[in-house]
Amino acid sequence: MRALAWLGWLAACAVVVMLPGEVGGEEGVPSGAETFEFQAEVNRLMDIIINSLYKNKEIFLREVISNGSDALDKIRFLSVSDKEALAAKKELEIRIKFDKDARTLTIADTGVGMTKADLVANLGTVAKSGTTNFVEALSNADTSGDLSLIGQFGVGFYSVYLVADKVRVRSKHNDDDQHVWESSADSSFSVWKDEGEALGRGTEITLFLKDDAGEFLDQDRLEELVLRYSEFITFPIYLHKSKTETVTVEDEDDEEDLDDEDEEEEEDEEELDDEEDEEEEDDEPRTESVTSWDWVQVNSQQAIWARDTKEVSDDEYKAFYKSLSKDTEDPTTWIHFRAEGEVEFKSILYVPGAVPFDMYDSYHTKSAQLRLYVRKVLITDEFEDLVPRYLNFLRGVVDSDDLPLNVSRETLQQHKVLKVMGKKLVRKALEMLRKLATAKSGGGDDDEEEDEDDESESDDDGGKDPYVEFWEKFGKNIKLGIIEDSANRSKLTKLLRFKSNKSGEGYTSLESYVENMKDWQKAIYFIAGESVEAVEDSPFLEKLKAKDLEVLYLVDPIDEYAIQHVTEFDGKKLQSVTKEGLKFGDEDEDRDKRLDKAYKDTFKPLTDYLKTLYGGAVSKVAVSKRVTTTPCIVVTSQYGNSANMERIMRSQAFADQQKAQYMASQKTLEINPRHKIIA
Repeated sequence: MRALAWLGWLAACAVVVMLPGEVGGEEGVPSGAETFEFQAEVNRLMDIIINSLYKNKEIFLREVISNGSDALDKIRFLSVSDKEALAAKKELEIRIKFDKDARTLTIADTGVGMTKADLVANLGTVAKSGTTNFVEALSNADTSGDLSLIGQFGVGFYSVYLVADKVRVRSKHNDDDQHVWESSADSSFSVWKDEGEALGRGTEITLFLKDDAGEFLDQDRLEELVLRYSEFITFPIYLHKSKTETVTVEDEDDEEDLDDEDEEEEEDEEELDDEEDEEEEDDEPRTESVTSWDWVQVNSQQAIWARDTKEVSDDEYKAFYKSLSKDTEDPTTWIHFRAEGEVEFKSILYVPGAVPFDMYDSYHTKSAQLRLYVRKVLITDEFEDLVPRYLNFLRGVVDSDDLPLNVSRETLQQHKVLKVMGKKLVRKALEMLRKLATAKSGGGDDDEEEDEDDESESDDDGGKDPYVEFWEKFGKNIKLGIIEDSANRSKLTKLLRFKSNKSGEGYTSLESYVENMKDWQKAIYFIAGESVEAVEDSPFLEKLKAKDLEVLYLVDPIDEYAIQHVTEFDGKKLQSVTKEGLKFGDEDEDRDKRLDKAYKDTFKPLTDYLKTLYGGAVSKVAVSKRVTTTPCIVVTSQYGNSANMERIMRSQAFADQQKAQYMASQKTLEINPRHKIIA
């Protein structure tokens, strides 16, 4: 805590120093003032860097591999102009080896290596990044190249002291002899010429592990960390792994007596037949376990998101999804795109083929499984704010060079770049779903930007509509998006699907509903209920069926919550058929007024009697226009909760019955003047 407080004080000092308008004025620094430089206690500074920057000890392996990848990128870049740069060693690779007896872990690369001066300058100066200096030198020389260098802060190397008491670095640069750098993270380090085994070219880092870092001497643990953080590094990463096999051991005595046994075979034939079972047991071969060591490449999976969409096949997309998500089923659809502009990144987003078993168990805490990379190095797979919660079913990767990282590179800083990135990811995800929804009808989505290249595919086998399959699995998420995401509500509304009295076994969309509306129809009609069976025989539909009007069935408990946020679609208002004020659009207003007045006068004694009879249970009694064969019906007020919504609220686990009474809507009893019971 003291270390963090010290950093906070230093940050405050930096703020004071950088405030504009404070120097050179009457209230600024006097002309006779002395200027001093900040001093740092090296031991204390190293302690802060090692113990305060990182949350997880395992991060050290990612940092060291990233440094090795940068070194390999540098030598590859230099070899373009210098053909002799790779003469000492052609292979560009990273190798990891451990020794349980010596408690050491060694990571070696065949990269550019470091001279003695580089060892002193880069490893001996805290927060000095050799990679940053290399990039700056290229920029100053007006040299361009396809570089994807990772390092930027100059402190990643020191993460090795999270797990090591002492670190030894052996390095060979083409322009210098081989040297050794060694330090125990105190105030000093040593450098000397290396007389040991020649490296050829590159750097070898040996960590002398602490007592509590024994887990990093386990090959399975090391392989897990490489696959988690550095699986998509461009260069091959080899791990020295052991394999134990059971082999058969030949008996030397049996080989020497083989001839004697052949001579006696005929004489002992009868005895052998009698003792056959015993000899079978005695003749079982002897075995022993043999341990062999071999170099095994760990990162065989390619970062296909970095390739052009036209170069990646559907099988590669599916294989990558299964590797990423550990799912056994193929994805429903995916989109691969490159975003440019204020923020540049590459991404592949997938819609799973199967619903996770805990999809809605912890909706408010469950985030989308998007893995964030910076130059193919994993930063986090638990970032919550990149896409909204209703898209938590998405799987995929996002790789950017522009992510604002903390120094530890374990977390992202809150930054407007992240908001821009999040908006683009949401837009591309919805575009992917839109294309999936219009695939069967041959439609498309023209909502694309010129600064982005993308390719969207779906796993359509020509059978059931792939979007219907998606809707049945993840439709609830789209409805939650209608409630939560007002900015994209219009796009999400086009993705909604409902059962209706005309949809049969399928579904209908709001767009399809509007296309099939009557010329005189002015509203989109819907009815909410517990199930399709409950609503399709509802008396509320009598008049609508007689007029051959389509009615949407809202039978999911969340439907009414969502539809409250969709007041209209394509200029057509949404109207509940269970509420008062229902109109169809083909009425003759003059005729209806005369008819209403006649009915009202005729049935006034009955309506007054029924209002007195039911008292406060109904707010009024009126003559109905919506029923044909039912004698009477109860409707709710236009702006109150429907009867179905009241049922849902009453069934909540923590429902307050007294509060529910206050929230109950007013009821209107409508009578059918044409029914024989009423007439």
